[in-house]
Amino acid sequence: MSEIDFLVKVRDGATMIADACQERLEKLGPKEARQTLAVKEETLTTLKFEDQEGAKIGSYQVAYEKNNIPEKFNTARNILQQSNATINARYYGPEYEFTYWLYGSGKIYRQRKKA
Repeated sequence: MSEIDFLVKVRDGATMIADACQERLEKLGPKEARQTLAVKEETLTTLKFEDQEGAKIGSYQVAYEKNNIPEKFNTARNILQQSNATINARYYGPEYEFTYWLYGSGKIYRQRKKA
């Protein structure tokens, strides 16, 4: 077995262990344990958001892909997609001012965190 084969097997094994732990946390752990380490909020706040008002959720904001720098928008969208961020499972960090989620294509939503 070559050094490269050995390292590939170790890497793949570690990935399987990490995936198994994440699945277990999602099933058993409290919501706080399920929240993965968040990126700095500045990664998301650099987008241009527009104010909106909804009958059910109140004030929120939307960043449209066409109104933002493509690289910044794509980075933010990828973070939210990898975290499966939805309106019911929003993306945020402990020091975040807002929660973030995806709905539809070409849009990123955010709403000020509630106390």
